[in-house]
Amino acid sequence: MTFELKTAAQFDLMREAGLVVAMALSTLAEAVAPGITTAELDRIAELQIRSAGATPSFKGYQGYPATICTSVNDEVVHAIPSQKRLRAGDLISIDCGAIVGGWHGDAAITVGVGTITEEHEALLAACEAALWQGIAQAWPGRRLGDVSSAVEQSVRQAGPFSLVDGYTGHGIGSQMHMDPPVPNRGTAGHGPRLVPGMALAIEPMVTLGGPETAVLADDWTVVTADGRWAAHFEHTVAITPAGPEVLTAFGGAILKNSKSSS
Repeated sequence: MTFELKTAAQFDLMREAGLVVAMALSTLAEAVAPGITTAELDRIAELQIRSAGATPSFKGYQGYPATICTSVNDEVVHAIPSQKRLRAGDLISIDCGAIVGGWHGDAAITVGVGTITEEHEALLAACEAALWQGIAQAWPGRRLGDVSSAVEQSVRQAGPFSLVDGYTGHGIGSQMHMDPPVPNRGTAGHGPRLVPGMALAIEPMVTLGGPETAVLADDWTVVTADGRWAAHFEHTVAITPAGPEVLTAFGGAILKNSKSSS
């Protein structure tokens, strides 16, 4: 398995792409409200990405027809925007990617539509916390299994949640999906060693029920097999000598205090 190692100039372009994604997701989170369609959210995303001088990563990728993925309730990932209107109490996962100068940024958030239940708030919190626990292990010299194990253990400790089977994060850079795959389960101390110049898209997908999924007839939308609701959070993370740098967060903060002693 060969990993693409980025130069400083290439990471600069990935930071630009990441900021475009961060701004688009922030705008979309504000736009989410009862009555809006997921197609309207898609139009907002495409306008914002293109007006920033970037190109949507997803549109046309392996035939995907839209700028973002808009997965609602029991839809886990890859749901195509449509005339579906959001309702109060829904959960919507929005996955977004952008390209600047040939380099990609990719991130996802899950937000509630209006007021949501305490159970759903806990689901969102568990999924996002697992993402940050995984990011905190993305130091040079550590192993990919350290990232995967941190995600898994965080979800296990959060409550009666499941990580989705069969879907992982990925390497990212000059392509949206590259080696290495980034599983959401793993064993600390195992797997490829992380080195400066690598970039990972870390993305836990967590459900209130079991881990099994199915793909709908559109050949894109992934749903939970038991109909329970799901959450999805993702960031693009650069492996730098100074620590993991989150390229799809405002400020691109390096997690300087996250290094484990092991």
